[in-house]
Amino acid sequence: MWISCGSRARLARRCPATDRRVSLPLREASSGSQAPAAPYARAMPSFAQSERQQLVALLSSLGPGERTLCEGWQTGDLAAHLVLRDHRPDAAPGMVTKRYPFGPYTERLQRRLKESTPWDVLLERLRDGPPALLRPLDEQLNCVEFFVHHEDVRRAQPNWQRRELASEDEAALWRRARVLGRLARQRPARLEAPGRQPLVLGRDGPTVIGNPAELVIWLTGREAAALVEVH
Repeated sequence: MWISCGSRARLARRCPATDRRVSLPLREASSGSQAPAAPYARAMPSFAQSERQQLVALLSSLGPGERTLCEGWQTGDLAAHLVLRDHRPDAAPGMVTKRYPFGPYTERLQRRLKESTPWDVLLERLRDGPPALLRPLDEQLNCVEFFVHHEDVRRAQPNWQRRELASEDEAALWRRARVLGRLARQRPARLEAPGRQPLVLGRDGPTVIGNPAELVIWLTGREAAALVEVH
């Protein structure tokens, strides 16, 4: 699980030579007599898949040049990041740390993927999801990832409105809050969600009150966008 945002800063140092080939395999075109494969979302419905498909629909309506909450990233950068995450495990270290050589390597892969791939093709790859081998892990790996990045796009737009998630989706986010708190933040906090056992992440931290979705937004470093009370 990693929730990363990018930077436009130019990198002076070279990345590993293995980043030269960033193209991803295209799905073969079907003949007129062959029915298209069932979309991944229909085959494996889940909160992660619902967020993926809603995000793709939003990106399609906005285009690649709109703002996100990720500093330095437009919608095109975010889409490329997620496609890279689905298909290039070698890019994963650079999504966790920006240190050389990992950060520069991943940033170069992402930039080249964005620049070399038509927008509609990029969105099709994002919609199709990860390779079949990883699909059983989709909910575990992508529940928080796609929720947060969906909100990165939604909340960067004018006049956005808070969504009401289903109770089971809020519960799924809350289950991941403890692990997320250890990975995403270093400072302690006490998280309180209505009707749930408080989650204590270290001592002497602030008390943060909100529903699980907003607490996840806060935990991932998006404090200004999170609808929470901090005491």
